[in-house]
Amino acid sequence: MTSWFLFWGLDYTNHNQILIFVLATLFGVFMAFNIGGNDVANSFGTSVGAGTLSIKQALGIAAIFEVSGAVIAGGEVTDTIRSGIVNLSIVNVEPMQFVYIMMSALLAAALWLLFASRRGWPVSTTHSIIGGIVGASLTLGYMLSSGNSALALVQWNKIGTIVISWVLSPVLGGIVSYGLYYLIKRHILHYNERAKEKLQSLRGERKRLNEEHKSSFERLSEIQKISYTNMMVRDAQMVLGEEDFSPEELESEYYRKLHEIQQKRETISAHYALQNWVPLIAAAGAGIISSMLLFKGLKHMHLGLTTLDNYLIMGMVAAIVWMATFIFAKTLKGNSLDRSTFLMFSWMQVFTASGFAFSHGANDIANAIGPFAAILEVLRSGQIGSESAVPTAAMVTFGVALIAGLWFIGKEVIQTVGHNLTTMHPASGFAAELSAAAVVMMASTFGLPVSSTHILIGAVLGIGLVNRQTNWGLMKPIAMAWVITLPAAGLLAALSFVVLNAAF
Repeated sequence: MTSWFLFWGLDYTNHNQILIFVLATLFGVFMAFNIGGNDVANSFGTSVGAGTLSIKQALGIAAIFEVSGAVIAGGEVTDTIRSGIVNLSIVNVEPMQFVYIMMSALLAAALWLLFASRRGWPVSTTHSIIGGIVGASLTLGYMLSSGNSALALVQWNKIGTIVISWVLSPVLGGIVSYGLYYLIKRHILHYNERAKEKLQSLRGERKRLNEEHKSSFERLSEIQKISYTNMMVRDAQMVLGEEDFSPEELESEYYRKLHEIQQKRETISAHYALQNWVPLIAAAGAGIISSMLLFKGLKHMHLGLTTLDNYLIMGMVAAIVWMATFIFAKTLKGNSLDRSTFLMFSWMQVFTASGFAFSHGANDIANAIGPFAAILEVLRSGQIGSESAVPTAAMVTFGVALIAGLWFIGKEVIQTVGHNLTTMHPASGFAAELSAAAVVMMASTFGLPVSSTHILIGAVLGIGLVNRQTNWGLMKPIAMAWVITLPAAGLLAALSFVVLNAAF
């Protein structure tokens, strides 16, 4: 795929700076590869950990939804400088120096992500690329002017918001996840456990009834056995053939007691929580995921939908999911509670993870494609623009690289998110993913500085707090990795910029 893109890109850039173009492409694809290995693994980590999907199934579904999100809704244009984190207009930057900044940022962020992925640390790809751009820009600033002028290039208030996000993101994710899973556990899982205990007690009662009946029957005479057997046959025909029979019509003591046990079983309403609470939660989840797709995942497609249109679509999706889940729950009536609960939450979890993956592919691919598109624009036109067009060929190539990264180096991060931080079940995995999606949407609405990776980790920790099974020992190096992501990427980018500037 990269070879094809290189062949295509030579014409696109008018054969300008061929060596730079080849290196920039390799750096960009390498960055997309490592985004796949670290960030994409977050989307399906809880699904794998909960046993909903196998690793191979998760890879296949992620391949479809991540690439679709990147190609369909990845954006036609992208900001030249990620998040406006640096202001290069205050110094005289030549176009090729700008290219070296972006190349350095891509390489530095990719190297840091590779390092983190191999250790199973989920870190922010956005913070990585921002750190790379800041480090390379500061280096150029020191080369062109004094130290104070170089420091003035950086929008330090934006750096401050990133520092805030180190705490805000996991805390928000943890609070929402804790609240949602606590409600699920209290109203659904605990209800099911109590229902199972009552059903188990009734099974024991029925077993004792059978033993007592067998013992009593064996003590009867032959004539009494024939008479009692005829009574039971008539009772069996009545029980099986008539729905509105009266218990007083039953002749045998065995069937009267059996009918009493059956009446007790019906009063338990074992599938009550699955038929009433789960469809409501599924509908709320569908609304949140569809809002994420409409307001974030598909925002670059310019569909012409008003805010009211989006809310109406969300309402329709939620209603359809509520009806489908309710009917599905009714079809499971009679099956074991454990299996029914696992099946329902498994479907919901896969749905949530798929929507999260599509939105992720549409948004976070910009961490690789943004700087690369800026490089292409400079190589093609010789000028630095405020925005750069994103060729479809580049989006497809980077989407494929994203999935290749997930396949080759994503398993460690999946293991961390799905297994090592806490034990996952489809219900808890669904709660973590839905909470992360809800917080991402809430943060986008209010303009809060958050990281989707940090939010999801916080959500997983929230699940662990409810279950009292959190691996805080593993969280320490992950938190440290979050803190050093920005300076580590910045330092690597500074070194890369010095090398590129000296070499070319």
